[in-house]
Amino acid sequence: MDSSSSICSISWWRSKVSLKIVYLILLGQLVSFVLALCSFLSSLLAHLGVNAPITQSSFNYFALALVYGSILLYRGQKLRIAWYWYLLLGFVDVQGNYLVNKAYQFSSLTSVTLLDCWAVVWAIGLTWFFLGTRYSTWQLFGSALCVLGLGLVLLSDAGISSSGGSRPLLGDTLVILGTIFFACSNVGVEFCVKKKDRVEVVSMVGLYGLLVSVVQISILEVKSLESVTWSTDIVLALVGYMVSQFLFYTFSVFVLKLSGATMFNLSILTVDMWAVVFRILFYHQEVDWLYFVAFAVVAVGLIIYSTTEKDPIENGEYQVLNGENSAITN
Repeated sequence: MDSSSSICSISWWRSKVSLKIVYLILLGQLVSFVLALCSFLSSLLAHLGVNAPITQSSFNYFALALVYGSILLYRGQKLRIAWYWYLLLGFVDVQGNYLVNKAYQFSSLTSVTLLDCWAVVWAIGLTWFFLGTRYSTWQLFGSALCVLGLGLVLLSDAGISSSGGSRPLLGDTLVILGTIFFACSNVGVEFCVKKKDRVEVVSMVGLYGLLVSVVQISILEVKSLESVTWSTDIVLALVGYMVSQFLFYTFSVFVLKLSGATMFNLSILTVDMWAVVFRILFYHQEVDWLYFVAFAVVAVGLIIYSTTEKDPIENGEYQVLNGENSAITN
């Protein structure tokens, strides 16, 4: 009886946990690690006296537009989605980056990380109402496990950092608003990369993100940039931030295309766990045992979610955007 149960368990595991799922989970953790590197470099820039979150991200948008835009021009293809959808997508992406980075000035790292998980809630709601994605009970259970794992990390962090920030209510509000913009951006990119061309989507997000950033920099960050005392450390940190964020956007579209915005946001809940690596390497801090438990809980949650996920394209859940057909024919 035990042997038959073992055979059934192995058969279920082989049928559910395919190479695609393993690849998706590992890719999601690569994205999470790169995002943790972005956070580390962003905090380093703040420590060096650079208070220009929009300017930091603008270098990444420029790199995306230059690299992927060059590929798009080489192909000689016309846009498959109307330009104003990309403008909207670039706008919400810039606002998400700006609001969350700005929140670190007013609230604690623990609070910002905790409220960041709201992106999962917004992503589930937006994909449910706008993309027609339907989630099973097991998928919702897997999502809850991922959030629980993050809660264990924050419980451990509570004993390390008790600072509430200078204006915690304002900081928390900025984070919540930022997660709404991030969820909108992720869901929009998910739709576009699943229906159309990945290179076009990334290049247009870079182009319009850069245009929006330039406008906002001229309004919000000119004085901040003038007050910066430039040094080799600042330049190297900016270059590192740009490279890591470029890799983040490049890898992110693969996760969004293969799975979706919800799986993407669940994967990056482990950012705080990957930050432990930087604590050990750069700050020589000890790691609480709860981190390892939390990582295991999140891993189980991701496996449950991904093994019970259906392919939204096969189910016909994505509809054509208004004006999309005209953009194709023009």
